[in-house]
Amino acid sequence: MVQRGYGMSFRRCGLWALLALVAAVDGACWAAEGGAVMSYGEARAFLAAHTRLVELVGEDGARVAVCPDWQGRVMTSTTGGLDGLSFGFINRQFIESGKLDEHFNNYGGEDRLWLSPEGGPFSLWFKPGAEQTLDNWYTPPAFNEGSWRLVSAPEDPFYRMQQRMELDNASGTHFTLDVTRDVRLLTSGDLETAFGRDAAALLASADVECVAYETVNRLTNRGEPMTKAKGLVSIWMLGMLNAGPETVVVVPYKPGPEDRLGPVVKSDYFGPVPPDRLKILPEGVLFRADGRYRSKIGTSQQRARNVLGSIDFQNGVLTLVHFTMPDDPTQHDYMNNMWGRTQAEPYRGDVANSYNDGPPEPGKPGLGAFYEIESLSPAVELQTGQSLVHHHRTVHVRAHRAALKWLAEKVLGVELDVVRSQMFGQR
Repeated sequence: MVQRGYGMSFRRCGLWALLALVAAVDGACWAAEGGAVMSYGEARAFLAAHTRLVELVGEDGARVAVCPDWQGRVMTSTTGGLDGLSFGFINRQFIESGKLDEHFNNYGGEDRLWLSPEGGPFSLWFKPGAEQTLDNWYTPPAFNEGSWRLVSAPEDPFYRMQQRMELDNASGTHFTLDVTRDVRLLTSGDLETAFGRDAAALLASADVECVAYETVNRLTNRGEPMTKAKGLVSIWMLGMLNAGPETVVVVPYKPGPEDRLGPVVKSDYFGPVPPDRLKILPEGVLFRADGRYRSKIGTSQQRARNVLGSIDFQNGVLTLVHFTMPDDPTQHDYMNNMWGRTQAEPYRGDVANSYNDGPPEPGKPGLGAFYEIESLSPAVELQTGQSLVHHHRTVHVRAHRAALKWLAEKVLGVELDVVRSQMFGQR
């Protein structure tokens, strides 16, 4: 097992007056007892027994576990060292079986790379002419199996992994791609750029546990020049996190009338989402993430902001996801992931998504007790040798209740008491 102790130099700076107020207002966490989740030490030992594992180790308990042989996944992370909560979903049953699945090798992992689109005339999941149904859905082997080469040097403050991919879309277009992933811990400057100075200061305080990292994902075209007529590809980042009975995804959006900006949220991927699971507030979309009902939502190019997150009330964990996005996504092409061999607009797609797992139909089991927070890059007509880069940043925070409430309002624009009241009838 390899460890690198870089980054996180922002930790444990002095706390300004706000945090004194936070401590005075509320010294309790939401749920000190937590939920039935593995510790990071348990997750680390389990992963190391089944695959090669490398780690990034920051100050004051921040750890990130990376598995190059499982397609370069970040499998899990923690704020609290070996005894801290393990945040990433780990599919123990699948891993212990030792059997691969050509539909999807579901190891889990809180940051994995796929390529888009999933559905439509340029789908990478369905063969030409195939009905786009779950039985015919196959994750391309190029990013479903095989080890990624670890190419970073021992002294590098990150892990760099590379893979060559050969794949075809549903229109018969062949792609040859080089994909590179860097995994690194974020610094105080990174957090200030993403969330602002006040939020970065709060994350650095002695009363807050934080782990913050990013993956830098680069796609380089090694084949023929890409054209919209034959289909493009984009980088698709998916984070699988442990679902819980009191976990809610929060999606900020750009306000405005629907006749100008379209629907606030797309929610018909797998049929309508029941109203107790999806609520649209003026300040954000709330989506239940309990791993018990298969559903998915998306934010359009007209509505998207480059940040979203979740709150796990049971364990007192706030998760923030920040990603690179053009200033005006409507001026760029985004792949449409909806299933179906024909699409009116294959280049008008979501910028961010969230998925909640559950049974695909009565009597069939779900994939696992997880939910996902996802981001996508634009699609570009890459010439031979040209590259596309997408950053996906994940920050987990454990802190006193008032600190989490302040941070959620500052970054996501929502009051957590309102979230809890709307979704669970509690304050």
